[in-house]
Amino acid sequence: MAALTALRTKCIELAAPSMAAPTTREVAPTIDIVSGHDGFLALQPEWDALFARAALPQQVFQSHVFLRHWARHYLEAGSRLSIVTARRGGRLVMVWPLIAQRRFGMTILRFMGVPVAQFGDVLVERTGHEVELLQAGWAAVRALRADLFELRKLRTDAALAPAGMPADAILLEQREAPYADLDLRVGREGPSAVYAARERSNHRRRLRRLSERGDISFATLDPGPEAAGLAAEAIAMKQMALTRHGIVAPTVADPRFAAFFHDLAGDAEGGSPLRIAVIRCDDQAIGIDLALDCKQVSFGHVIATHPDHERGGVGGILVHRSFAAAKARGNALFDLLAPADAYKLEHADGLTVVSDAMLPLSWRGRLICRLGLRHLRPALRAAVRNLPEPVTRRLAAWSNTGKS
Repeated sequence: MAALTALRTKCIELAAPSMAAPTTREVAPTIDIVSGHDGFLALQPEWDALFARAALPQQVFQSHVFLRHWARHYLEAGSRLSIVTARRGGRLVMVWPLIAQRRFGMTILRFMGVPVAQFGDVLVERTGHEVELLQAGWAAVRALRADLFELRKLRTDAALAPAGMPADAILLEQREAPYADLDLRVGREGPSAVYAARERSNHRRRLRRLSERGDISFATLDPGPEAAGLAAEAIAMKQMALTRHGIVAPTVADPRFAAFFHDLAGDAEGGSPLRIAVIRCDDQAIGIDLALDCKQVSFGHVIATHPDHERGGVGGILVHRSFAAAKARGNALFDLLAPADAYKLEHADGLTVVSDAMLPLSWRGRLICRLGLRHLRPALRAAVRNLPEPVTRRLAAWSNTGKS
């Protein structure tokens, strides 16, 4: 694990800040709160322009199109939008995409996109005065009269990072997201020479055995009706695999998860970033990867294999095929997302630390933190992992039916 930190990383160059962006410190930002869905939709042109100018690749999860589809499926009763915006000279320069939810008698702020977004963050113009803008954002958050701000899946290279976390924020958990350098990993006919000779030989052997079962084909799909159908099929495969292995995954089991990806994959006109890599055997999909492309980085969200082919190494073949497809689309890196599972580390050229934190905003929030309830989610997750296998299989079978 430590050796990964010594490996080189590849810098993805972003466009320089627009010269038209205000840079004078005297121009104070105008802060507004958008709480209605219509107001969120009306922000799309400005949001998209800010995203094009300033977004980091991992902020694909803060793109308007991603959150637009999320809101359609996940914005529920008991939740309201609390989007903090900042303008200078009428120009949108910052967006904090937040929701407020009532839970346990408290108001909790969270990032829009939960639980499907893999990283939480804010969009901020890169004018040289980001810290000033972010501090204004923090002040606006504290004025929302919430009890807690749950900051989940915040990367060390997040746009929020330059201003630092408030002193009273509490770290809950840290994990790591591995990523692969596609120039290093992709060879002319599969895995490159960076992999051991044995691994490359195993890859060729798996392909030969797979071809004995039927005609094998590979394809990459842009958003559209066919992609929508494959996205739904991928989620169904994933749900079957989780149940089979006794893995409890309420997020994947929730019917909204499949509906979200179906619609995002089908959005050919709305700028969807979702791309699909598929392996077919005799025209039947046996391996499907759902990834989101943004500014030369591909984020592998869902990888699923058909249960009839699980033991044939299709998962490994699909990873390499996904890498090759992502590189062909112009990506330089493939982010495998947290957590850093063993199979992901086999392909890792670096790791990004991802943190969950909690910020108390009221006496109720501070009381919750003092009582130690902030440790409840990590403790429950660890407890489920340590249950006997027969118990987890039954629990997974119940959870993955989509019951709430």
